[in-house]
Amino acid sequence: MRVLVTGDRGYIGAVLVPMLESRGIDVVGMDSDFYQECSFGDTPNEVVSVRRDIRDVAVDDLVGFDGVVHLAALSNDPVSDLDPRLTYDINHRAAVRLARLARSAGVPRFVFSSSCSNYGASGPDVLDETAPFNPVAPYGISKVHAEEGLLRLATDSFSPVLLRSATAYGASPKLRCDVVLNNLVAWAFATGKVRIKSDGKAWRPLVHVEDICQAFLAVLEAPREAVHAEAFNVVAQGENYQIRDVATTVAEVVGCDVEFAGDASPDARNYRVDGSKIAARLPGFQPRWTVRTGAEQLYKAFIDRPVTVDDFEGWRYRRIGQLMRLLDLAELDPDLRWKRSS
Repeated sequence: MRVLVTGDRGYIGAVLVPMLESRGIDVVGMDSDFYQECSFGDTPNEVVSVRRDIRDVAVDDLVGFDGVVHLAALSNDPVSDLDPRLTYDINHRAAVRLARLARSAGVPRFVFSSSCSNYGASGPDVLDETAPFNPVAPYGISKVHAEEGLLRLATDSFSPVLLRSATAYGASPKLRCDVVLNNLVAWAFATGKVRIKSDGKAWRPLVHVEDICQAFLAVLEAPREAVHAEAFNVVAQGENYQIRDVATTVAEVVGCDVEFAGDASPDARNYRVDGSKIAARLPGFQPRWTVRTGAEQLYKAFIDRPVTVDDFEGWRYRRIGQLMRLLDLAELDPDLRWKRSS
């Protein structure tokens, strides 16, 4: 099997590519490489990777692949708020265009990295894949529109599959600390306190980055009838938490107290999701991580490779921080395209 992974040098891609290779899959990457300076520890052996903006992909780039895993996007709410117009252009229109080109190139399967952020402000009810969407930021809105466009491309020979991942956590060679569990553990390690920036009452489904990657692998290896034009919530059953309970778990793992930021307020994003569909349809998806074991993994990683507040609240492990830095350095133009060739 030959697979193109867009966003192969991002937080999820850096974990996914070695996993696919370990299964004998021939992987080619494609990435704008905004986060080349944001490595955490050793990086894995890199696959052949094309440095290209997904807005510039041509049909010839996609010929000969058995599948496309589309991870590349402007990730999370703060980044999407930077310029909503760009968010819709990259996360929605470019994703649908990429899938259309993949279909024209004869690629049979297109696996899209969507998000449970689509559910947004939905309250405490547990939501399955048929639940209505209520996104609260351009990021979630762009993913909803992309899903709609991708499903319209489904044919007897082209299968779009939508993986709505819960909020990710866990160590990666391209670490992010702008996701909740990673951020809480980083604060606990660096300051001796777990710092919550909201009131902690919101519900959120959480999933380890390795388990997300297992879901992508399971979709690539699944029979067509199990996944064709389907959406899946990517979360293990029982892995929905209120943020304050996540903070308590981190405090127990690290051995410290919990504190609320001075401007802590309710989080508009509030949702719980059901993971029974992916468990039933994709037996290859066998999640093994919990929030507690993920917190333990992160704490050990920070002991081995210490981080400071400047690291995880600055540019290195915060996506909006790195993009703003590249813009300030005039290395990116306002449309988030590189001004230099190297």
